[in-house]
Amino acid sequence: MMQQQKPRVGMVGIGLMGHGIAGNIVRKGWPLAVLEHCGNQPLDDLVAAGATSLGSVADLAAGSDIVLLCVTGTPQVEAVLLGEGGVLQGMQPGTVVIDCSTAVPTSTERVAHAVQMAGGRFLDAAMTRTPREAAEGRLNLLVGGDTMLLAEVRPLLEAFAENIFHAGPVGAGHRMKLLHNFVSLGTVSLMAEAAACAQRAGIDPAVLVDVLGKGGGGGAALERLRPYLLTQDPSGLKFSLANACKDLGYYNTMAEDGGAEHGIASAVLATLEQALDESTPQTLLPELVSVLAARTAPAADSITA
Repeated sequence: MMQQQKPRVGMVGIGLMGHGIAGNIVRKGWPLAVLEHCGNQPLDDLVAAGATSLGSVADLAAGSDIVLLCVTGTPQVEAVLLGEGGVLQGMQPGTVVIDCSTAVPTSTERVAHAVQMAGGRFLDAAMTRTPREAAEGRLNLLVGGDTMLLAEVRPLLEAFAENIFHAGPVGAGHRMKLLHNFVSLGTVSLMAEAAACAQRAGIDPAVLVDVLGKGGGGGAALERLRPYLLTQDPSGLKFSLANACKDLGYYNTMAEDGGAEHGIASAVLATLEQALDESTPQTLLPELVSVLAARTAPAADSITA
C-alpha cells in the first residue's frame, strides 16, 4: 500500500530559530519550500537536503498546504499575511497558516479572522527555548486555536518540537509566550542588575553564582547567565537586547489591552530600552551585566535638616 504523501509546507523566516525548524522539517521527509529573503540564514544546506527556495510569498502560499511563519514580530506577520503579494493573495482554500512568531495577541486575532475569511485556517504556535533546541528539534510550542486543527497538524509540529501545549483559543499561544518571556527575560534582567551591583562591590562572580545556584537564584535564568558571569561568554543566551525590548513591549501592550497591572514589566522594559540606547541592537542579553556595571548611578539627593 502506497504511503500517503505528507502535506506541502511553505516557510517564511529562516533566521536563527527558523533555520533549525526548517532543517528538521526537510530531514524528516516533509516537502518544504522556503522564502528567499535577505534576513535569512544561508539556505544552501536546506536546498541540498531537498527544500525549494522561492522569491515570492504568494507563489510559496499557492504551492503549500501549510504555511509556517517564523518572523520577527507583529509588523512582519501582518505584512507577510495581509500585504500586497502576501499569503492571502496566493493561498488555496483550506490552507493552514501557523504563526510561530512572537506577536501582539490582539493583532493575532485580527490576522486569524482575515485568514479565515479568505478560506484558510489558523493557529498561533509561539516558541520557547533557543536556536540550539530548534536545531535539535526540541522546541516548546504554545498553541492557540482549534483542538481538531492542532491534532491535524501535530505530526508536522512534532518534527521540530519536544513539548506542545494547547493554551486555548486563537491568540492564547501568543499570550502565553509573552507571559513566559516576561518571567524569563525579567528574571535574567533582575539577575543582571544584581551581578552588576556585585561587580561594583567587588564580589567574586564565582561566589555569586555558587550562592545564587544553591539558594533562591537557582534555575534556568542563572544557568543561561553563568557563562557570561564566569568567563564573559554571552553564548548561554543568544537573545538580543533589541528582541528583549520588542517582547517586553508586546507584553506591556497585552497587559494594557487587558487592564492588567504591569508596573514591574514597565520597569524592566525601561531598563532594557536604556541599555539598548547605550549599546547596539546586536548586544546579547547576558551582556546587560556589563552595560549596567559601566553605568554610573546618579548621586542621591542631599537631605538637609
